[in-house]
Amino acid sequence: MSRRDNGLLNIIQGYVNILEILCVDPDSDYITPGTLDLEQMFWSGSGAQYAHVDQVWPRIYIGDEKTALEFSGLRDLSITHVLNAAEGKFNNVLTGAEYYSDMDIQYYGVEADDKPTFNISQFFRPAAQFIHEALDKVLVHCVMGRSRSASLVLAYLMMKQSLTVVDAIEHVRQRRCILPNHGFLKQLRALDITLQEERKVSLKAYSMTRPKNTQI
Repeated sequence: MSRRDNGLLNIIQGYVNILEILCVDPDSDYITPGTLDLEQMFWSGSGAQYAHVDQVWPRIYIGDEKTALEFSGLRDLSITHVLNAAEGKFNNVLTGAEYYSDMDIQYYGVEADDKPTFNISQFFRPAAQFIHEALDKVLVHCVMGRSRSASLVLAYLMMKQSLTVVDAIEHVRQRRCILPNHGFLKQLRALDITLQEERKVSLKAYSMTRPKNTQI
């Protein structure tokens, strides 16, 4: 990539950052719901039926073990990046970078355990960055594609697309049958509170440094 292209990307990213800040209303009445209220969202109203894989955002798919293991299906979907949220010893999916070496797929593995006590929040930022930097289609999966992988995609939507936890859950559940465990929802709720505060602080700082219009 040339220096000129890098410069353009930096300018574009700067505009994106400003737009993310301006999306936050410092006087908004939005309050992050409790964990039990977030859980209730998965049981109220209609949602998507379970399938092996679903597109939940432009170029982002959530799928299960079967989807991750079948090369033909990955080719049909034109997947170029795979995020395995069930790598390692915890109820795992045995793939890895070598597994996809013949397909020229970029791989990222997360050793997450689908238990409420597991700290999945430690992977929110690196997983979101992996998804964000992928220029083509990304498959995020675990064993069933309902809890671990869904939690990482929800965190991505909150961190990189400026959705609240409520909006992220509602958007994804209409497109895929997901059900993050109670502990993961608690961590997503904490992330939502942190992001809302960060954006309000950023908006206040932006407002203070923004040149005021002057009349001549």
